[in-house]
Amino acid sequence: MRLKLLPLLSTTLLYVLYYLISTFKFDVQILTASVPYDYLLQLVVAYVLYALSKRVWIFLVIHALLMGLLYVGNAVKISFFGGPIMPDDVFALQSLLLILDGWRFFAAAIPLAAIASLLLFNFSMRHWSAYLASLAVILLGLTVAYKPFIILDPLDGYFGNSVWDQRSNYVWRGATLYSLLESARYFAAAEVIPDADMAQEAADKLLAAGLTGSLPAATLPVAQKKAPVTKAFTPRNIHIVLLESFWDPSVLKKAKYKQNPLSPEFRELWKSAEYSHALSPVFGGFTANSEFEVLCGFPAVKDAVKFERQLLNDVPCLPHLLADKGYRTIASHPNVPVFWNRVNAYKRMGFQTYWSLEDFVQDDMNREFMSDSTLYRQVLEKISGSMDAKQPVLDYIVTYFGHWNYPLSESRPNKISSPSPIEEVSAYANTVYYKSRELMVFINEMRKRDPEGIIVVFGDHLPFLGENFAGYAESGVLTANRREFTPTMFKAYVSTPMLIIDGKRGPLKIGSLPLYQVPKLLLDLLNFNEPSIMDYSAPLPGMRVRPLPGMHFNTLADGTVELCNDPPYSEACQLSSRWLENISIVSNDIFMGRQFTRPKYSPEKQPEPVTTAAVIPQAIAEAK
Repeated sequence: MRLKLLPLLSTTLLYVLYYLISTFKFDVQILTASVPYDYLLQLVVAYVLYALSKRVWIFLVIHALLMGLLYVGNAVKISFFGGPIMPDDVFALQSLLLILDGWRFFAAAIPLAAIASLLLFNFSMRHWSAYLASLAVILLGLTVAYKPFIILDPLDGYFGNSVWDQRSNYVWRGATLYSLLESARYFAAAEVIPDADMAQEAADKLLAAGLTGSLPAATLPVAQKKAPVTKAFTPRNIHIVLLESFWDPSVLKKAKYKQNPLSPEFRELWKSAEYSHALSPVFGGFTANSEFEVLCGFPAVKDAVKFERQLLNDVPCLPHLLADKGYRTIASHPNVPVFWNRVNAYKRMGFQTYWSLEDFVQDDMNREFMSDSTLYRQVLEKISGSMDAKQPVLDYIVTYFGHWNYPLSESRPNKISSPSPIEEVSAYANTVYYKSRELMVFINEMRKRDPEGIIVVFGDHLPFLGENFAGYAESGVLTANRREFTPTMFKAYVSTPMLIIDGKRGPLKIGSLPLYQVPKLLLDLLNFNEPSIMDYSAPLPGMRVRPLPGMHFNTLADGTVELCNDPPYSEACQLSSRWLENISIVSNDIFMGRQFTRPKYSPEKQPEPVTTAAVIPQAIAEAK
């Protein structure tokens, strides 16, 4: 009898422990009214585990690890990124483990490995209760996978569901019910691959909208404004630099930096572009979604890594289009090559060559992160042959230095301090101090070597500055809870510095530009007159649309930011919502479907296969 009460005892003690850790360590508190049924659901889970367990002590270990993952794991992710663990995070797990080192790697890997191995080792069917528990698990699993609306409709009707505010969903429902509902929602919201009629109808609507919604003339240089549409394609080198976590920390007024972290030379150049910004699809991570947008010209709209499971076809993204025009297309990133499925994704987008970590001499490292200066130098050495031979180059660089937790080497001593108690406020300022100066050395060298080349530099997302946006909240840039963001805060939440330098004509004044609209702008600068998939995402008249998971906002012509998250929608939000529905249909067709809407054109030259000096087993590369 005493043993039968063990799940009750363990659930009670662990629930209290993890609730206190979540509340006082991470400031994530399940609502008091939600605690009773959350506790009861967890008690049911405990008795199921107990019924299937062979040894009591192993049951206790599994129960502690599982509840820790549900309650502390969700609290950690909320404090870092503003939202709890989602089903798609399972697919990002491999990449997460690849970027962690030391105790952080073991803290993430050991509990997961322990849960899986102990469940198998401790599994038992020795009692009638085990058969009953197994039947309950199987029936629930089948319902979640094949009939998810049986669960979702009544529970969403009772609790409500905020697609854009997952933190509120979590604290309203508790960890157990939240995990169940989001698992069911994952299967219910599976991507629909459109048929030919559906895809073509959406494509026609997008093209019709794009006729009146092209980029404002102010974003293009004078020479191009006056140029006829039929001007011949003019190949020029394009150098795109994605800067890891690059942002302007001078807006943190409470940081009270004695020196501006950004390079004065960069700030002067940025000022000449009237402080243009990129509008990124992500905050604090998921760099691959920013990559997808700037290379393929479609918005990433979901809380999932587009490279992982939603880029299944060979697609005429920017690298593919330019390779067909005789360009040498190269991607460089000093990380392990399989991270975020880049080996397959880069190949499908049209890159002929992918240089990853082992293709570079690791002669200047900040812990495991290669410095930008040596990355720029080595890439320039590698592409010099093509540049000297006058072969046009798409030179795409993804930096790694600047990644949290912002380590520096001995050759880069701290230059900037802050009285802020938030560690990252000072650490990030010192990182961007070096990052911006090394960037300017690269820009100056590239403008000297390639005066007519197009240079694009931008931050992939804002940096992590403490739990619950602590560094931003301290200075009033953001609030600690995303639900309390104002429309202008949502814009700030995804705005990073951007420069597009059009050769000798200098930086363009592009305002705040969603990253998915960059490829079309670059093709326009080259006088690329053929149809492309980028035509579908031309901006709507008088607004620029920035989708985020479960919501979007519109930047209107007068600079006003209009938030579109909860109905009833304004007229502008209705228009942009319909536009996004059509974008989603065409995107699914092009990147995952049968490509009914893929533009037809005759390529001049087919791209060669991606190569990399890193040794990658074929099984790993194809496993994605």
